Amino acid sequence: MELLRALDQFLAQNVKGVSVDAQAVLAHVNRPPSFYSAFSDRGTGESTVLFKPGPPPGLEPYYLDVSAFQVALDNALKDVVAGYVAQLRQSGQILFTNAWQYAKRPQDGSELWTPDVQMHVASVSKLMTAMAMMVLLRDNDISPDTQIIDYLPDYWVKGPNVEYVVFRNLFNHTSGLSASDLVDFEIMKSAIAGGINLDGLGQYNYQNLNYALCRMLLAVINGNINKNAYFDPPPIPGFPPQPWNDILWDLVTIAAYGSYLQAKVFQPSGVVGATLDHPPACALAYRGPDDAEPGWNSESLQESCGCDGWHLSVNQLLDVMGEFRRDGGILTAAAAQAMLDNGFGVDPLSGNSALPAALTTPAGNVYCKPGDWHDPSNQDEQSLAFFLPEDMELVVLVNSMVDGQTGPPNNYFRQVVKLAYLDNLTTQRSIHL
Repeated sequence: MELLRALDQFLAQNVKGVSVDAQAVLAHVNRPPSFYSAFSDRGTGESTVLFKPGPPPGLEPYYLDVSAFQVALDNALKDVVAGYVAQLRQSGQILFTNAWQYAKRPQDGSELWTPDVQMHVASVSKLMTAMAMMVLLRDNDISPDTQIIDYLPDYWVKGPNVEYVVFRNLFNHTSGLSASDLVDFEIMKSAIAGGINLDGLGQYNYQNLNYALCRMLLAVINGNINKNAYFDPPPIPGFPPQPWNDILWDLVTIAAYGSYLQAKVFQPSGVVGATLDHPPACALAYRGPDDAEPGWNSESLQESCGCDGWHLSVNQLLDVMGEFRRDGGILTAAAAQAMLDNGFGVDPLSGNSALPAALTTPAGNVYCKPGDWHDPSNQDEQSLAFFLPEDMELVVLVNSMVDGQTGPPNNYFRQVVKLAYLDNLTTQRSIHL
């Protein structure tokens, strides 16, 4: 068939390092229906529950009372969510694991929560994207303060002032770009064509768009697709006109993003099975602890990759966080700390400014990335990844809203966990390991 031959020739000339064939192009849907039955978190900027600063650090050091924190965390979450799993590690070693109730409630098979059950971690995916982008920029000798315009598809229209946007602006949500809550290829392309107002450049405004664009930039920088690649076949009998370039670029950049993160983030961490798809064993989402309706399957989220989409377990996410922070397989420890301090992949914990990214506590700095993904009826998936003082990491997954949380996501879950941590800091050091 003429179209298949033309597509195969285009792919051979313009796409490298990822497996994409003509049949996959013909089957690809840029905007699957499931993607548009969901809502994502909107970040600290639109939160109705902001962090209240804790007491300033004093001369006497503070430490976490791990046993008390474990109990406090369980008391704060059990009975008010459909189910949850949490694990705290120090220097990579497990200090405790809490698991309560169901990843799938009885009406869906009664699957109990364990630290090996995967769930869509929503915007915590941005943390994974930030790690990968730091590796990519390092390996290609590109500064975070380099303009992004030279790595966008040539055929995209570049609107006013896009030439001023740098990678750093994407990573800490100061680009001035904006779009709808959920972002697909068409929305990214339209946002770049719309450009920015320079008054917004440098101002913190949480946008999924910023991290969604990373998959486009990654594919070009990594050589997976030529930035000038353009497919313009003559009319072919039997085939109506199609936005072939949008379909091709969407498919290739999704494949490039997934492949790169597997190679540069998950494999170095020993993580097998991280996926943008929704395997049958994944947790389902509910409205709350007494929800008797079938759980919500948020399905494959490859269209949202970059800003959302990864399905991970507590163990998998903590393995990545530990490798990133101290073990050197992703970045050096110094580069990892710099990424967190720059606010790349984590959210500011108070106020409406990108920096400081850390919440200063009596024990030291806390960094956090929350995630939320819910349907119109508020069946909800929520995740939290904390980098804590004392070389600790904490991950908590819940598969519903938290009782007491009203309306759309407002960081209430993050506040509950954060307060459990702060309330159990003490001047008495205990031996954890």
